Amino acid sequence: MNSKLSAAMPSNWFMNSIAFWTFLLLGSMVIGGFFMFRKFLKVLPKADGKSKLDWQNHWVEASRHLWTDEAKSFLDELVQPVPGPFRDIAKHSIAAEIGKIALQNQAKEVTRDHCIKGYIVATPKRDNRFLVTFLDKKQIDYKPYKHLMNK
Repeated sequence: MNSKLSAAMPSNWFMNSIAFWTFLLLGSMVIGGFFMFRKFLKVLPKADGKSKLDWQNHWVEASRHLWTDEAKSFLDELVQPVPGPFRDIAKHSIAAEIGKIALQNQAKEVTRDHCIKGYIVATPKRDNRFLVTFLDKKQIDYKPYKHLMNK
């Protein structure tokens, strides 16, 4: 009777593997849901009727004529450390902030100064360490931007 009972019960390693894959799939769904929810919040309209993504698209389109090849290549260098799948999204949101700053300053073209200011404003504060390292490597003085980094 004992041998019949053990043959009908699944082995311990099988049950452990089922539990492992259950937690792995649930964890993946939670992480994916978190990022989908963040994207959903960006699409919700604000008090002015436009969402954050609408404003980003507006600033990118409105400043498209101000971008020089030098400014585009500098922006490409700034977003280089961002992982590949997220690089285009990061580049778009940073370009929107840079365009906004350039248009508000009534600039004739996007300059390196606009790019640095826009990068600081558009990125989380934890990215400032990368920016300081990047500017040091390029031998660009970042002291004029310290007030933006400390906000």
